Amino acid sequence: MHEYMSTARVWGLSCPGFPEEVSRARRWTRDILRGSPLADDAELIVSELSTNAVRHTASGWESGSFHLAVAVSAQVVAVSVTDDGGTGTAPKVEHQDQDAERGRGLGMVSAIAHRVIVHDSDQGYTVTAELYADARRGGHPC
Repeated sequence: MHEYMSTARVWGLSCPGFPEEVSRARRWTRDILRGSPLADDAELIVSELSTNAVRHTASGWESGSFHLAVAVSAQVVAVSVTDDGGTGTAPKVEHQDQDAERGRGLGMVSAIAHRVIVHDSDQGYTVTAELYADARRGGHPC
């Protein structure tokens, strides 16, 4: 392998902040991860994070958007969603009652992912969820 080549591949997608774009983000993720044992979990995570961006941030406003990145290596699949901000607080995991109709998305993401990181971006927040291949049965590569 050439010394400047990375072992990880990264894809990016920017979507208008319309609710129907969440399904496009899911399909796009599913297509990238076709054949990976982590594809279903990553697709669900993308759905939750994208929905949160559209519902709870400026991404869902008239000219808003959200940005998705998927990074894949033999050891990890990382999905990141960056929103357009517009909220005064960072996304956080809340442990809601199982009958709650709202507020369970990041809790579900943290239960599925091996690690969830929330960090400030230029105007909003980026939530990254990592899924590790070796934690799955058999240690299959991504």
